[in-house]
Amino acid sequence: MGMRQWILVGGLALVFIPAFRALAEVWSSLDYYSHGFLVPIVSLWIGWDRVGRLGPPGAHAQGLLVIGLAMALYAVGLGLGSPTGLGLAVVAAATGVVWHFWSVRGVRRLIFPLGLLLFVVPIPPSILSPIVLQLQFFVSRMAVDVLQLSGFTVLREGNVVQLAAGPLFVAEACSGITSIVTLLPLGAVLAYFTERRTGARVGLVLAVVPIAMLGNLLRVIATVVAAQSLGIDQATSSWLHESAGLITFTLECGLLIGLGSWVGVALEPGGAGRPQTA
Repeated sequence: MGMRQWILVGGLALVFIPAFRALAEVWSSLDYYSHGFLVPIVSLWIGWDRVGRLGPPGAHAQGLLVIGLAMALYAVGLGLGSPTGLGLAVVAAATGVVWHFWSVRGVRRLIFPLGLLLFVVPIPPSILSPIVLQLQFFVSRMAVDVLQLSGFTVLREGNVVQLAAGPLFVAEACSGITSIVTLLPLGAVLAYFTERRTGARVGLVLAVVPIAMLGNLLRVIATVVAAQSLGIDQATSSWLHESAGLITFTLECGLLIGLGSWVGVALEPGGAGRPQTA
């Protein structure tokens, strides 16, 4: 890129510093957004190779219009103190820059790395909180059903599992929301690089939800069994419980990668998957 293009990119980067700070605060304070620090790097890595194939940048007026709309959204986000609005403004500005340099053809060529940036945009609490609550209820109900079928004497009240030793609260961390939000970008990248078929890509990304729920269901069941055997305090404060989130996430990643490998082999004519490289 020439000096004029770098000035535009650098100027926008400076203008959006408050947005980057606000997003970084969210990413560092909430476990299920910790991937926000990594996703832009992956997006840039994927997009950089494609930029080299687009040819020299030009100057397309439609892109400036998109950048202008992004700035208007940015102003609204700052005024409302909304990390969601700020994140969407950043993604819109990045899209506008690509559009300005390489027209809509460039946006089409870079649609995946640009779309990947949406995973760093925080979901508004007004939308996410009810979902988390329903996930807590679902995991609690399924765990109690499985445990009762296995012969354990347990009851459920909302997202509280009642044991003989006392109540065990199924917290937000066990709802599956962390796994779902964190695994979605991983599933998208995996699908992009391993599948050519749109249906298989969509299916692999959607598989994140049941995989995340299964992993957290097993986590809750294991915690209840440990509480019955060792006591609630020991089961919820030991090193094993503290590392349960990492163990669960590792298991879910393994299941997702294994599913991606199986889909590539099972659906490919002739039984051999062909990786996506372009």
